[in-house]
Amino acid sequence: MVTLHDVARLAGVSTATVSRVVHGQDRVRESTRARVQQAIEELGYVPDGAGQSLSRRRKDVIGLVCVEREVDHIDIENVGLLYYDEILRGVEACIRHSNRSLLITFMQGDRPDFSRMDALSGKVDGIIIGEGFVASSTIERLAARVPVVVIAGPPGERAADVVAADNFSGSAAIITHLIADHGKRRLFHLDGPPNSPDASERRHALEYVLRSHPQCQLIGSTQGILSVRSGELAGENLLARYRTALPDAVVCANDQMAIGVLRAFAAAGVRVPEDVAVVGFDDIALGSLYDPTLTTVHQPMRMLGERACARLLDRIADPGLSPAVELLPTELVLRSSCGCSGRAGSRQPVLPLRADRAGAPPGRRPPRRATRTPAKA
Repeated sequence: MVTLHDVARLAGVSTATVSRVVHGQDRVRESTRARVQQAIEELGYVPDGAGQSLSRRRKDVIGLVCVEREVDHIDIENVGLLYYDEILRGVEACIRHSNRSLLITFMQGDRPDFSRMDALSGKVDGIIIGEGFVASSTIERLAARVPVVVIAGPPGERAADVVAADNFSGSAAIITHLIADHGKRRLFHLDGPPNSPDASERRHALEYVLRSHPQCQLIGSTQGILSVRSGELAGENLLARYRTALPDAVVCANDQMAIGVLRAFAAAGVRVPEDVAVVGFDDIALGSLYDPTLTTVHQPMRMLGERACARLLDRIADPGLSPAVELLPTELVLRSSCGCSGRAGSRQPVLPLRADRAGAPPGRRPPRRATRTPAKA
């Protein structure tokens, strides 16, 4: 292994001079710097990252905490580019030119081991939590050690920065579309886990829209775990309970569960959208390949990773930044599962909707500084 001493010997300088060149410091003549750099190239010297990090009091490592839920081994989550794959690509796009590395850990959503996050905080310069399943008290403890950004966290989170899709506006848009454009009146809701802020925001939007349309009703609701299989089971249970009086539409908290519902309906001979409309949220690629193609809300998953990582790097550079919420815009993706066969695949930007959760006229969101990233032109 080539060492700092080997470079110093070949360049005819001290090890301190080599160290200053490696760290980009001044106080080195250009001719000396060129001689050291030539020696580095000739010997193939690679600086010790741990030593450099120690000298700068920085590790140049970003931590990413992901949540893993129990799914069948043949489920769609294991064979396609889904949420965390896109988040990861966004984070990598942000750091690939900054000489930083990414350290990833997965935690089980139903049995999170928070001691692993505590250990991770000692190995990285900052942590991105990939989903808002972590209690605010835990986030506060982590944020006291290292900068923390939460993706898809609750808009009311005050201990760390939050970058999320505008779930409330997106969900309100797709439900309003079912009611206003397709005349749906009897809705069934397939909710996500209670510890998912995304699912919670989408549920609040459903409640808000229904309050604005008293002629409509929620005939039933059940929870899934955001997997295809949980959606399939929910669809089977729905058919067993409401077979003689099916709902007009099933509103699902994400695309995976919506695809599961479509599978259950297809197996039972229920036609979509003729008998029941089905909509999802996320806009995963397989939703456009399913028959019928899935009407959904597009959330910019890769951009979530990019924006969260950019915010984390800003916070590492300036730990005094005030925590903020950044909401990324969504798009309504109209396909055939809602009845939009003639306009299948059309996309409509969703305008931000601010609503008081108690049903008052539109007003301000929670009293925290929030920014919205403009929709792409």
